[in-house]
Amino acid sequence: MSDPQTVSVPGRIMAAEMAEQPAVLRRILDEGAPKIRGIAAEIAARKPRFVLLTARGTSDNAALYAKYLIEILLGKPAGLTSMSTTTAYGATQDLTDVLVITVSQSGGSPDLVASTKAAREAGAITLAVTNNAASPLAEVSEFHIDVLAGPEKALPATKTYTAELLALYLLVEGLAAAWGRPLPKAGGGSAAEDLPALAAGVLSRQAEVRALAERYRFAQRLVITSRGYGYPTAREAALKLMETTYIPASPFSGADLLHGPLAMVDNVSPVIAIVPDGKGGEALQPVLDRLRGRGADLVVIGQRAQVEAASAGFALPAGVPEEVQPILEILPLQQLAYEVTIARGQDPDAPRALAKVTETR
Repeated sequence: MSDPQTVSVPGRIMAAEMAEQPAVLRRILDEGAPKIRGIAAEIAARKPRFVLLTARGTSDNAALYAKYLIEILLGKPAGLTSMSTTTAYGATQDLTDVLVITVSQSGGSPDLVASTKAAREAGAITLAVTNNAASPLAEVSEFHIDVLAGPEKALPATKTYTAELLALYLLVEGLAAAWGRPLPKAGGGSAAEDLPALAAGVLSRQAEVRALAERYRFAQRLVITSRGYGYPTAREAALKLMETTYIPASPFSGADLLHGPLAMVDNVSPVIAIVPDGKGGEALQPVLDRLRGRGADLVVIGQRAQVEAASAGFALPAGVPEEVQPILEILPLQQLAYEVTIARGQDPDAPRALAKVTETR
């Protein structure tokens, strides 16, 4: 009889790593937060003029989330870099007093390392956010935040993504405190304090997600939309679905969806809308109205009232500050990618043609 520990069960690794996320979030809050606050205080004392964020893939979606945090909560301009300007074109920039944050799970991609090294030589304050403290990226950066997710073996990034989101939020929280811009709190403490327990509650409802997955087993394409803090979630959900299920999934800001792509949505088009509880959800309302008017098969992740008004959905806990809701929003969407992939007879642990560490230049 074969050893059950050696039997390859499709999706076993991804399922285990998704389940680890509440513990990872708690580890960051308990063990990582003090160091992150210290780094934030050192960076704040340097008074950076603005922030540039560098990343690829899943980490690029985490960086986009940080862009919203920085611009909304810190009042600092923030942008996403184009690494090829440095690595392919050899362009040089004056980055004196600019904070450059490079986000990478492995910290091993040559373009991330090269562009960060060039930024530091150009006068930038460089910070790496990785899941590998011994990575080349950590070595070339002035500061480093370890997201403490532990080894991630499944090709789709799950626990490292939510760990990056929380680490970036805590960094912004620390910068805000140093600059006298206190952030909204939950119950008198950090807005992030309740996330581990809330995440465990969301993940425990996988049976609801499994029922949703039946809608998409034979889907030919998907549209995913949101606004504000929810937009990075839409992009990450599309990436997870494409790399595991192989279903083409197009993520759009709700505003961009109205500027043309709405024309491809009809009464058989599956649309997933991430509806934050807050200003992002309010801004998305006209988009939801237009989608309903076109008879779209609309599934909502987020506000309970919007879920009840949609074809189907998954309601998230109420009362969570909007700026940390993305850490919960992505969880049922990770599970959805997993469940649809399993239903289609594929293995989400090892999508075809992908490697865990992608080396681009």
